[in-house]
Amino acid sequence: MWIFGYGSLIWKVDFPYEKKYPGYIEGYSRRFWQGSTDHRGYPGKPGRVVTMIKCPEEKLWGIAYQISEECKEAVFGHLDHREKNGYSRSVMRFHPVEDSVPPFDCQVYSATPQNPEYLGPAPIEDLARQISSSEGPSGSNAEYVHRLASAFKDMFPGVEDEHLFQLDEAVRRFSNECSVVAEGEHPPSSG
Repeated sequence: MWIFGYGSLIWKVDFPYEKKYPGYIEGYSRRFWQGSTDHRGYPGKPGRVVTMIKCPEEKLWGIAYQISEECKEAVFGHLDHREKNGYSRSVMRFHPVEDSVPPFDCQVYSATPQNPEYLGPAPIEDLARQISSSEGPSGSNAEYVHRLASAFKDMFPGVEDEHLFQLDEAVRRFSNECSVVAEGEHPPSSG
């Protein structure tokens, strides 16, 4: 049994697995369109986490983890709880980067627009503002973005994820602006 991770499952692997492969699922892209009131925000002040959306010309890069038969029930019980806030599981075709390994099916967690936590698209600056000010039981929403972007760059050098990288930059910029104001300082004037 295989599970595909494209969000926090890339950098927060808290379950046993036998092997892993980097690769992608065709026809999808990663977007911060899912609300998080259980990990990176609270009810009334949700954070934003990733889900996958259909994009015919795109590739959704991530990691496939092989779960042993004896651990399958415990791992999926854990992940079903971890991904409970609007995510459901489906099976999709995974394409490993390694040429010697043929494509194979993986279980994937995704959030559809029909779930009550789905927030949908917004301009990058609005996403960054919301993410920079959100925190929940699992930590700050900004940390989620930074850790995902950092892990992605390490695991997939040369692969661009424009939405993730632009959002990471915007969150850093917005967080820096907020910390300057919070310290009572003023940004330098341009004149």
